Formats: sequence, structure tokens, C-alpha cells
Amino acid sequence: MNIKQMIRRVCRRIGYDVVRYEPTFHPDARRRALFESFKIDTVLDVGANTGQYGKYLRNVIGYKGRIISFEPLSSAYSELRRTAIADGSWKAINNALGNKNGRIQINIAGNSLSSSALEMLPSHLKAAPESKYIGKEDIEVITLDSVFKDICSTKQSILLKIDTQGYERFVIEGATNSLPFIATIELEMSLVPLYQGEMLFNEMYEGLYRRDYRMVSIEAEFSDNRTGQVLQVDSIFHRF
Repeated sequence: MNIKQMIRRVCRRIGYDVVRYEPTFHPDARRRALFESFKIDTVLDVGANTGQYGKYLRNVIGYKGRIISFEPLSSAYSELRRTAIADGSWKAINNALGNKNGRIQINIAGNSLSSSALEMLPSHLKAAPESKYIGKEDIEVITLDSVFKDICSTKQSILLKIDTQGYERFVIEGATNSLPFIATIELEMSLVPLYQGEMLFNEMYEGLYRRDYRMVSIEAEFSDNRTGQVLQVDSIFHRF
């Protein structure tokens, strides 16, 4: 056994792993390479919560371009806005994105991250009991098409990231006129039903494929720790 194998064995015993930081082995290195390859200079961060994805891009990926985050929950938006103001190249918008403009109620999850306009199914609760809904909030929904020209330039290299807990298809339906100017999409895709009425992996994949997007990356996002079953993946699509 060489020194590298010894280090990895010790790390695994205490619950960690050591992985080479390059696109072949590490998801962060892979994402950084994709951002550089696609020359991403604008990120539309839909379902931003408190800004976790934006902070990840800044602190881990080293992304320095524009971030425009959409978050409807008032408590999460308050923290997101403070982060965005301190950044300078980050804009926070207190809206959800959907397929039409209007007002709806969103279910607030105990962990905040799992909050959704859709009803949560038992499959999700069994895997993450802390995500149980604890309340509701009235929010404003807008379509991406209704604001796209005000926040983006068609000359920019845009990544649309959607993390809306089953509401992804509604976001895409409201972006019909914007998608021709968006070359890259990142979104969560469920392998089993987690929210009532959500579009599952195969339907979403086929829908994006028909729009000429091709999958370039896929990572396990949400798993059931009891069984090891992957329930949701994070996927990146690009139109070449």
C-alpha cells in the first residue's frame, strides 16, 4: 500500500474522502472547466434561497461574472439581499419565476431549502424528515420572459440555474422567448416523484433535448441515506 492509499483509507474511516481536483474526478473542477469552456458571464439563479449557489460560485469555482438571483421567501430574501449588496456584481430580486405573472402561496419547509409551491410527497419526507412544511407565504410570481430584456443582454453568455423544488417546468414554460438567448441550463431533476405534479427526469431530459440542449454534466444531488437510493440529480445542459 502506497502513501496515497494509506491517506485515503484513514480519511474514509473518519467519514471523508480524498479526490484529485481535476474535471475527470471532482465535480467542482468539472463545473469550473464548463464555466470556462462556455465563457459564462451571467448567471440567472432561480430559487436562490439565501444565496448558497452564488457563494459557491464565488468562493469555490472562482466565478467573477454577474449573478441575478430570484428568491420569493421573505426571510431567505433578506439574507440574500445583504449578500448581493456587499458583492457589487450580484442582484437580488424578491420574486419566484413561473409560467405566468400573478400571486400564489408557497409552502415553507422546516429546512427552508425544500420550500415549494407544490405539495411534498411522502418519498421526500421519508428521506428528509426535517423538510416537513411548517407554514405558507403569499408570494409574487413573474415569468422570465417578462423581465429578461431588462436584466440581460442577448450578447451575454448566460447560464440559467433552476432550483425550485419541482417547479422547474413552470420556470421553463415562462421562458419560451428567452431560451433562444440562453445556451446553458442547470437544474435539479427528480428520479422519483418528490413533489405533486413535478416533471420527472425522463420528461425534462426529452423536453430540453427537443430544444437542442445536450446534457454535459450530471451529479447526485439528493439521496436517501437509509437506502442509498439517489432521488434527485443536478444536471447541466448546453446548446452547442
